[in-house]
Amino acid sequence: MSFLISDAVAEAAPAMGQQPGWEGFAFPIGILVFFYFLFLRPQHKRTKEHKKMLEQMQPGAEVVTGGGVLGKVVSLDENFVQVEVAPNVVIQVQRHQIGSLMPKGTYKVQMKKTKS
Repeated sequence: MSFLISDAVAEAAPAMGQQPGWEGFAFPIGILVFFYFLFLRPQHKRTKEHKKMLEQMQPGAEVVTGGGVLGKVVSLDENFVQVEVAPNVVIQVQRHQIGSLMPKGTYKVQMKKTKS
């Protein structure tokens, strides 16, 4: 029956105690580098830009909070920002919850739309 099925040829087993070389580490290190450039580096960049934006914020700036509330900065301190969301309505939010600065005039245009 061996003429239909070729005999299996056994390979020599690797010697015991032999460590994989640098080739064994290339793929995992490549994956780590890939994830660093895909996820970690952009996140650090966004965090740095957000921190810079918060440092440059001044009273009178128009902002949107993390919850989506549009307003004008009335005053700010180390930890909190007072934001005017409607005429004579001021809320206090944590400074890091400011999501973005808006172009000048955005708040005024939105207030006109809500009065109409």
